[in-house]
Amino acid sequence: MLSVQPLPILAQQDGTLLVSESHPRYAEARDLLRSIAELRKRPGEWHTYRMTPVTLWNAAASGWTADKAVRELSSLTRYGLPASLEREIRLLMGRYGKLRLVEDEGLMLVSDAPSLLSEVLSGRGFDACLLERPATGRSRIRIRPDSRGWIKRELIARGYPVVDEAGCRQGEALQVKLLGRTEAGQPIALRDYQAEAVEAFAPEPANGREDGSGVVVLPCGAGKTWVGIGAIARLQCETLILTPNATSVSQWIRELLAATTLKEEEIGAYTGESKEVRPITVATYQILTHRKSKEEEHPHWKLFEGRNWGLIIYDEVHLLPAPVFRLTADLQATRRLGLTATLVREDGREGDVFALIGPKRYEAAWSGLEREGWIARPTCRELRVPLPEETAARYMEAPKRDRHRIAGENPCKLDAVQRLLSQHPEKPTLIIGQYLDQLRSVSRRFGFPLITGSMPQRERERLYDKFNRGEFSVLAVSKVANFAVDLPDASVAIQLSGSFGSRQEEAQRLGRILRPKRDGADVFYYALVSEGTDEEEYARKRQRFLLEQGYQYEQARFESDAGLREEA
Repeated sequence: MLSVQPLPILAQQDGTLLVSESHPRYAEARDLLRSIAELRKRPGEWHTYRMTPVTLWNAAASGWTADKAVRELSSLTRYGLPASLEREIRLLMGRYGKLRLVEDEGLMLVSDAPSLLSEVLSGRGFDACLLERPATGRSRIRIRPDSRGWIKRELIARGYPVVDEAGCRQGEALQVKLLGRTEAGQPIALRDYQAEAVEAFAPEPANGREDGSGVVVLPCGAGKTWVGIGAIARLQCETLILTPNATSVSQWIRELLAATTLKEEEIGAYTGESKEVRPITVATYQILTHRKSKEEEHPHWKLFEGRNWGLIIYDEVHLLPAPVFRLTADLQATRRLGLTATLVREDGREGDVFALIGPKRYEAAWSGLEREGWIARPTCRELRVPLPEETAARYMEAPKRDRHRIAGENPCKLDAVQRLLSQHPEKPTLIIGQYLDQLRSVSRRFGFPLITGSMPQRERERLYDKFNRGEFSVLAVSKVANFAVDLPDASVAIQLSGSFGSRQEEAQRLGRILRPKRDGADVFYYALVSEGTDEEEYARKRQRFLLEQGYQYEQARFESDAGLREEA
């Protein structure tokens, strides 16, 4: 008698989904769960996913229906889909599209479901944003225009996402075209997936949605900046670009000048060092949130009101600071594009991104772009480094809040760095860490240049340029280099320490080496983890997002007298 292979997914009533990595249909199950759930942990063979309202609403915004989600999940679930979980999927996905904002001689909140408006607007706080009182059976109600963002955020917090169809202003017109070639004669064209992302965000009027906002998710190194440039060229409007740091400001300006018909006088940098407001203005989140005291208003928020922007681009939208959420709530009449490598937010505010920036409009899988050669394929290795006896004793005696730093600054990690450098001689290598004292020790011991947040921007760029020209092969960097650093030839990254269990940081640091190399060389990512400490658990949490993308971490143990020992 033929035996039937059990299915790979175990579904629980609370939305937890367990999938077996050893199952022949694991890849199929992983791809399904990636579309409707998020990876929570991966302790061994069984990976734990969880469906949340936001993951299901993003699926609905991408075209999934409840019927499709239930059907495909049922086809891979070993003991069937619990009836209560099926009801929850249908309930949550069924709410997407039930509430809509439209422009009809004013801003209107509408619903085709009888009594839904009076039900959801009966809570405290809504009276101030309504221009008329809700009544049973009404299908539409007039909303204050300046409450557009607030009401979307409040309703999603109550479990009701709002589809915003009220349209956006066009903004001041600006003629922008992509150049056919660079000054050096290299052809300029969006890659297929970049063009698809632009079309998904801002489709041609004949292709469906006329107006809207949302998020494009692309792997590190896949050219998210080009999607932003393509959107500017498509919309032909004055644009405000918000970025994580001054290095990113410089890179956006450099790419815009190289790839488009824009002139220098049309692009401005708005940072701590420069306050240029021009048709295309690139600013940092830090300058927008800066103020002298908590009682003072944010002095730079006038940047949003000073011009008739047609588009605001939020680079690395998963880093959006809380004050910018508050500001964005007031900017719902301006089109918004979020760019990110991961929708993961360590503060749990994915719902605010969905409500105020928009739903996920496009996502490309890391593994797919890797197969096509657009990003490099890395070898990822977690290297366990024992603590010296004296450090181990100090770790055990320390209060819990101090242990992470003691483990992160394990002095034996410097010996491991030396061993890894000897394995990759002359390879362009980044040494990345969380703690400046540790990085200074690395810099002194090996004579590498060190870049930190306190270093002037010009000096940082000078060192980045020298690294790119091959004048030195190893560069030590603090967390200032987690984002938007253009080091295309970097092929080895060694992570000394990190910010606890940050999945986004792990993805971004791996992203520093994912640009495909001109010679096709392999790339290597090493995470140094102090053995027997809380770093082991944090490492498992940090790796979750990348594991969901299909990456595998090899494990090895560093032994100072024997090198690296492989572990199962």
